[in-house]
Amino acid sequence: MIPRLDAAGLLGLDNLLPLAQSQGGSFWLPPPQSTTAGAVDDAFYFLLAISTFFFVLIVVLMAVFVVVYRRRPGVEAPGNASHNNLLEFTWTAIPVGIVIVIFYMGFTGYMDMRIAPRDAYEIHVTGQKWKWTFTYPNGFVSDELHVPVERPVRLVMSSEDVIHSLFIPAFRVKMDVVPGRYTETWFHAREPGTYGLYCSEYCGTSHSDMLTDVVVHKPGEFDKWLRDAAEHMKNLSPAEAGKALVRRNGCLACHTTDGTAKIGPTFKGLYGQTATFSDGSSAVVDENLIRETILEPAAKVRMGYQPIMPTFKGRLKDDDITKIIEYLKTLK
Repeated sequence: MIPRLDAAGLLGLDNLLPLAQSQGGSFWLPPPQSTTAGAVDDAFYFLLAISTFFFVLIVVLMAVFVVVYRRRPGVEAPGNASHNNLLEFTWTAIPVGIVIVIFYMGFTGYMDMRIAPRDAYEIHVTGQKWKWTFTYPNGFVSDELHVPVERPVRLVMSSEDVIHSLFIPAFRVKMDVVPGRYTETWFHAREPGTYGLYCSEYCGTSHSDMLTDVVVHKPGEFDKWLRDAAEHMKNLSPAEAGKALVRRNGCLACHTTDGTAKIGPTFKGLYGQTATFSDGSSAVVDENLIRETILEPAAKVRMGYQPIMPTFKGRLKDDDITKIIEYLKTLK
């Protein structure tokens, strides 16, 4: 357990930061909702108190020196200035002591935030332009992060395209998600509720839309939710399951279902129409063309659009693609 350091009390500034009440949040930070968030808040408020104290001290002394030691007509400045060993030792020792405290707070807090408990529940996270997906141990995939409140959660993360960064402000959790490797982070939520999850690394046109929620379930409710969610997908019709797959895999970040154009062509009326491609060729949008576009999106690029769609090869099974096609057929 990291000791909680009272920055204001340490500096004798009891009235400087009444806002540093970590249980309820403050003007600067939202309420800390994970077991490691307190270490982040302590370091932040300590640095804020130090910076405020020395800013005020320097500005006040500067103003005093400007008034008291201003140049006056007929008054010459004395030329007997010399150094003071005690003063020089003091202004060296105090910053060194402050830096040691900052290092201790930062290092111990960082180590606690980086080393997940052995009994942590593991969830795989995938970042792609512009969507988060979360895969649970039973194979169920969700576009929201659902976690239990009674145990720590370890996130193993990877990216399908560019660098993203998973950021949960309420938990003080932020970690880059890098293509070609795995990164990880962990947290243990304090209270049930719904919290925001964002991408904090600019990743392209719809970066600001790459957000979702973290749903922290009450004790005993997470396992029931996971079981019911997995069963629900099995009971959906092919078209309904396809709709869920389209939403879950981030297709609506680039496409629409109402006829308006975004980065990619709309899904409305797509099936059965004749599409023209950038090489001048054309073809009817049928099952085979949709399947090819999902697996090899760069093979045939629609006229007027950029070849930016990622491949879903290895991520969507043939059965999933069939369900998506059935859903697209309903969007007439």
